[in-house]
Amino acid sequence: MTRKTLRFVIPILVFVVALQTGGLAQTRRRTSPPAAVSLLSSLPESDAIAQVKVNSLLNEVMPRVLANNTVKLAELNANIDNFKNRTGLDPRAFDQVALGVRYTYPSEGVTKLVTAALAKGTFSAGALVAAGRLAANGKYREEKYQGKTIYIFTLEDSIRLFGIIDLKIRELAASPIDNNTLALGDPISIRTVIEAASGRKRTNADLINLASRDPNAIIGFGCNLSPQVIDNMNIGNSSFAGDLSGIRQAYGSITTTEKDVEVFLGAKAVNNDAARNLGDTLEGLKQFGALFLPRLTGAKGVLAKSALTNLKIVTQANELQIHTAVAQSDIGPLVGN
Repeated sequence: MTRKTLRFVIPILVFVVALQTGGLAQTRRRTSPPAAVSLLSSLPESDAIAQVKVNSLLNEVMPRVLANNTVKLAELNANIDNFKNRTGLDPRAFDQVALGVRYTYPSEGVTKLVTAALAKGTFSAGALVAAGRLAANGKYREEKYQGKTIYIFTLEDSIRLFGIIDLKIRELAASPIDNNTLALGDPISIRTVIEAASGRKRTNADLINLASRDPNAIIGFGCNLSPQVIDNMNIGNSSFAGDLSGIRQAYGSITTTEKDVEVFLGAKAVNNDAARNLGDTLEGLKQFGALFLPRLTGAKGVLAKSALTNLKIVTQANELQIHTAVAQSDIGPLVGN
């Protein structure tokens, strides 16, 4: 295994560990669907979906994670306030956000993500849109589609969606779906959300099951991975790329406790052999990664050691599962670095 491969893999392991808590995340059978499923089911047909408990993330998790990184916490709050001032939409008013992503391939070797979002909370979607019209200072237009009004705001500078999601946009479209639900994205994505809300094109049942396996998760996701998407990742190591080429779906969740962050990642392969081969490769990388831990000093070294110590890789038939956990206090110093 080359040093180039290790330089690629070790950051992956560090990242996985950094998003974990002291106890290992568990995949549990559910007797009833989680509350967020209704919001996910309103998304248009997607290649990937995610649900985020925004209120808990902003008001509980991030302050704990960044308790010792006041500069980054202040930057986060400034981004949220900037989004509110620029659009009139306050992310802190959202209980849940559901994201639907479609893959497009504008040129060879390139995958572009087209994202639509649904936000639900204790607010009036109509009032928020009205506030956005004022914040846009006249730089907006309206379109009608299937009886709904789409408000399209032109932003002079790109901003992060909700102030926290790294989808920088210059033109934001919004449309109230009902009194407490707001659709956000580009104009084309908004139209697909409106169609889904009217009962059309709801074909995400499999992805919803993956994204909502843990109803206690702050973040849950599920996605399809076609060979073209994996090829376009340009991993740089043919052996590792070959192992990944057998993956067809990925899913996961991030859960927190008072002190820890737990991360669970899963992958479904084309067959048992593909899952076993990838599991063996990751086990080998885990062992090699341990040899390089002494080279990582400071906060990175602490986080990497915790991540690798708690990292568990399990293969069950054609499914690969990865569990890990780290203390929130170990993550904060590295956020944004």
